Order: sequence, then C-alpha cells, then structure tokens
Amino acid sequence: MSEIRVLEDLDIFQLAIQIGEDVWELTGSWNEFSRRTIGTQVVRSTDSIAANIAEGYGRFFYKDRKLFYYYARGSVLETKTWMIKALNRNLITTEKHKILITLLGELHYKLNAYIKKLK
Repeated sequence: MSEIRVLEDLDIFQLAIQIGEDVWELTGSWNEFSRRTIGTQVVRSTDSIAANIAEGYGRFFYKDRKLFYYYARGSVLETKTWMIKALNRNLITTEKHKILITLLGELHYKLNAYIKKLK
C-alpha cells in the first residue's frame, strides 16, 4: 500500500465527502419545513465529519489530530441520529436509510482504525 501524502487520498476523507454529498442531494428534495429543521441539522453534522477529518489531518501533533478525529466520530453518531429521525418522520425510505447507516457504520469503523493506527 502506498503512503498517503494528501488529504484527498485518505479513505476516511473520501467516504465522508461521499456521504455528505448523498445527504445534501437527499435533503434537497424535502419540503421547506423539513429542510429548515432536520435537513439543516443533518447536512451540518454530515459536513462536520469531513471538515474535522481535514482539520485533524492538518495538525502536527498526535494529540491534536486525535481530538479532531474524535470530533468527526461524534459527528458520525450525530448523523446516524438524524437519519433515524428522518426515517421515523417518513422523510427517507427504509432502503435509503439502510444504505446511509451502512456507510456511516463503515466510516465509523475506518475512523476508529485510523485513530488506532496513528498511535
């Protein structure tokens, strides 16, 4: 495996970007009330995942990096919560929910592995 030299090559960053774009596209079709309430929250939490990975990647010290990766992990769980609420309020289909939850679970696992690898 080749050494990662830029943020964009980082698997967890690519996956976080993909999930963010999927959520953005999904919420764009919601009615105004749903977009303004749950939509805004889920887009912010999802975008926060990639942003915190990027910020952590840019830090020099392990402790700083780890802190931002922990923030990203928290945003993964927050996004899962918003996806549950969206499903419960009939804003997304069961199939779309399952796909997004699976991707978020994969990202959570990879993020944990990456944090462990940094030590």
